[in-house]
Amino acid sequence: MAAPDENTLLREDEEVEEMEAGDSDEDEMEEEGHGEEGGESKVYVPGVQPLQPGEELEMDRSAYRMYHECQTGAPCLSFDVLRDAEGEGRETFPLSMLLCAGTQADTALSNRLIVMRMHNLYGTEKENEEEEEESSDESDEDEDDEEKKPQMELAMVTHYGGINRVRVTQIGEQSLAAVWCEKGQVEIFDLRPQLEAVHSSTAMTAFVKQHKEATPLFSFSGHMTEGFAIDWSPKVPGRLVSGDCKKNIHVWEPREGGTSWQIDQRPFSSHTKSVEDLQWSPTEATVFASCSVDQSIRIWDIRAPPKSMLSANEAHSSDVNVISWNRTEPFLLSGGDDGLLKVWDLRQFQSGHPVASFKQHTAPITSVEWSPVDSSVFAASGADDVISQWDLSVESCDMGEQADSLKKLPPQLLFLHQGQTEVKELHWHPQIHGTLISTALSGFNVFRTISV
Repeated sequence: MAAPDENTLLREDEEVEEMEAGDSDEDEMEEEGHGEEGGESKVYVPGVQPLQPGEELEMDRSAYRMYHECQTGAPCLSFDVLRDAEGEGRETFPLSMLLCAGTQADTALSNRLIVMRMHNLYGTEKENEEEEEESSDESDEDEDDEEKKPQMELAMVTHYGGINRVRVTQIGEQSLAAVWCEKGQVEIFDLRPQLEAVHSSTAMTAFVKQHKEATPLFSFSGHMTEGFAIDWSPKVPGRLVSGDCKKNIHVWEPREGGTSWQIDQRPFSSHTKSVEDLQWSPTEATVFASCSVDQSIRIWDIRAPPKSMLSANEAHSSDVNVISWNRTEPFLLSGGDDGLLKVWDLRQFQSGHPVASFKQHTAPITSVEWSPVDSSVFAASGADDVISQWDLSVESCDMGEQADSLKKLPPQLLFLHQGQTEVKELHWHPQIHGTLISTALSGFNVFRTISV
């Protein structure tokens, strides 16, 4: 599927776009399927049973506390969530959020580094239902619907070359984005002008008039090839690690002033093939993990010689695509081309045996992430266009009268979400509990299920 024509979906002279609430007639996401009127509703489980001729998927909105979808022109195959000043653990609608994303357009000159502000996000349940039932004035209802339309502002800068991965951090008042681009460079961008623009119509007008090309604060071309793996340290502001398709990993140390970095000249290079993902330890400032096409997961300490401390050499039967380090427990989550999700106890890591393994996805895993607030919950996405939510604290239970298809599911599986094409990456929002954002070739989904 070719990338959408950017001009048909996003007018650069009008940076404000409205998000569309998911009312599409196409096959959307699914937790409960509905038959035709008068027919029996039944549950559809992706990967367990195929759709029969004449059957169609219908989204059950009651399975979601919130659901929105939007597009940004050329697909953004990587993004990250920017923390904001709206508070922690918020759940009251309407909600707002800030994202930073990078495009993979058809031509190098058509790419953009985007900061987006989504706001006026309401839940799927109508508030004040009793009051609305008492009101029979259609014009009031239309006005209420208009007021509840979700909104989005985009501040974009031209970026020459497709963006493989974006990760953001904050150093003092600076919001920085680290970008792996297909040109083979890792670049650091200051996002402050874009953040000002999405919060102020005056600043947006001035920003649009400038039509600037993205100018990095700092750029590193020492990898000599492109890559995808990159992560900011949660313990040391400005510390970064990046890995490339030729197996080399470099650690970046910030210099005073926050506008330049010193990068080790001798790479960490124990992997034998492409490094696919990197994650700093959330508790140890000098420790990070990596995964690779060579089927291994490795744990490193930057104080030691550039060789891994610990290694699971056959962690998956094929490429290990993504990893996520639990914030409060000694667990590492991995996803591979084999479609498997594996949970590793770092206290038993060298045994080479995960403490849990799940095979629900029918295609390679494209993204995994632990919940930032619940150490037993994680989410994953696959090339089967399914997003799964899991809770390791759930134990086996009697399924009773439920359908045979449900009995085949692991009890830890909470929810299966569909509706996107070629899902690439997902993130939990760190300040809006239970909310997931996912990006795909077909655009973004923002949702919270009734399961978390």
